[in-house]
Amino acid sequence: MKTPSELSTLLPSLFSDKPLGKRLKESVIWRVWDKAVGQPIASKARPSAFRQGILTVAVTSAPWMQQLGFLKQQLIEAVNGALGEEMVTEIYLKAGTLPPLPAPPPPRPPRMVRQLTGEEQSRIQQEAATIPDEELRAAYSHCRAIWLSSRP
Repeated sequence: MKTPSELSTLLPSLFSDKPLGKRLKESVIWRVWDKAVGQPIASKARPSAFRQGILTVAVTSAPWMQQLGFLKQQLIEAVNGALGEEMVTEIYLKAGTLPPLPAPPPPRPPRMVRQLTGEEQSRIQQEAATIPDEELRAAYSHCRAIWLSSRP
């Protein structure tokens, strides 16, 4: 691996042959649902469980349940299309309240950045000089400079 990777891209490959890998793969259904089925349906129906190819979907009302019953095959195709593989084989509709949407992450406070002193720049160069790999040395210097510039 030449450059660092995001943890979210590493987890599926680390656990691909384990039960957790299967669950991570299934969790994608919740992320693609809104886009796959469209906002009008997503506002009235949301996945609540997935097991052995059966996606359980909570629906807000009986009329919506009836309408979605007619659209099951199209919903299965839309979700599988968004997933890029045939994971969902059946949809089970159940009346109920929609599971809450995950809360958006809190906004990050603005990062304070200051100019590095000559002494700090010199120290970074000295520390980086001990790293033989040029690419790694540059990455270390960059990260260290960002870290120091964010300190008061």
